[in-house]
Amino acid sequence: MPEHSETDELGAKVIAVIAHAQRIPPESISLNSTFEELKIDSLDGINIVFELEKEFNIEIPDEGVQNLRSVSETVAGVRKLVQEKNQAAPGAA
Repeated sequence: MPEHSETDELGAKVIAVIAHAQRIPPESISLNSTFEELKIDSLDGINIVFELEKEFNIEIPDEGVQNLRSVSETVAGVRKLVQEKNQAAPGAA
């Protein structure tokens, strides 16, 4: 196992949200999975974005959604938005 695992808590949560939205087992999803491999179409993607926004209390911009093609891109995008939200919040840890 690599020293720094890419599937951290945030990554695992994103995978769990995708799995729940798609009704597929989380263990069948990896960071390397593409949406095409997971049979996620644009309508599914909208549902996943909605669930991610609820789960992480973030707002994913429409132009960001169009660029999401894989689980790793989704995790990276969510991580960036969560970090920006935390930096913008006064007194955020």
